[in-house]
Amino acid sequence: MVLKDGLGTVILAPVDFVSDWARANSMWYLLFATACCGIELMQTGGPRADLDRFGVVFRSTPRQSDFMIIAGTITYKMALRVRQLYEQMADPKYVISMGSCANTGGLFQGSYNVVKGVDKVIPVDVYIPGCPPRPEALTEGILTLQKKIKRERNFVGSAA
Repeated sequence: MVLKDGLGTVILAPVDFVSDWARANSMWYLLFATACCGIELMQTGGPRADLDRFGVVFRSTPRQSDFMIIAGTITYKMALRVRQLYEQMADPKYVISMGSCANTGGLFQGSYNVVKGVDKVIPVDVYIPGCPPRPEALTEGILTLQKKIKRERNFVGSAA
């Protein structure tokens, strides 16, 4: 609701709407890649795809990250580190699984040391298929995550 008077303009909105809008439009992702999908992840952050225009910036530490992009093959040895990084992130936290290897183990799923999907280790919010997925697919996945964040309600209480 917009109110105008002689002193200026006042905009009234629910706290949930303002909070979710701010969180969805200033997302920082954990810079983490293990295989060839990492090249596409770097390309998406470059000038052609330009994630900055969506308010998405990479961070090198999990304590400052809002979401993690798992890009590439995860082995059982690496799964422990992925879980540890996920647990170090502040709540609310989100995960995007990028590529066939992260989603299902990909062409390496027959191997004894490859995790058959990162969702066996941490919860995943958005899956992006492909081998490797194009930067446009990753951009679409990030926009899907932004829509999910905007739908959340954090401050809704009981109407007692």
